[in-house]
Amino acid sequence: MSNKKLKILAVDDDMINLKLLKSMLLKHDNISEVLEARNGADAIGILKSTNDIDIILLDIIMPVMGGLEMLKVVRADENLHQMPVIMLTTDETKKTEALENGANGFLMKPVRAHDLTDQIRKLSI
Repeated sequence: MSNKKLKILAVDDDMINLKLLKSMLLKHDNISEVLEARNGADAIGILKSTNDIDIILLDIIMPVMGGLEMLKVVRADENLHQMPVIMLTTDETKKTEALENGANGFLMKPVRAHDLTDQIRKLSI
């Protein structure tokens, strides 16, 4: 992984998933902070108010604004469209749609720490 300390935004409506992701991520020296959001709408608010997020980890199925809808908003925003996004889900049938809409990576839940850090490393080089 690069020497830069990364700030990650984890978006998932399940608090247990958020805590697991945060725990996995903060074990790595190159990750300085993990911000959390419970839905896409809250995550967009965080992205608009924080300009130093490096990567988004995004659940697909959430209330209020789901991950695919949020991904479309991010890709359409001139300030956010380059932001790396890794989609997380239990529904493998969503993989093609996620990638077609601009996801940089896709992981099945339950997420394995090695797979997650490998994707983050590839996107942060």
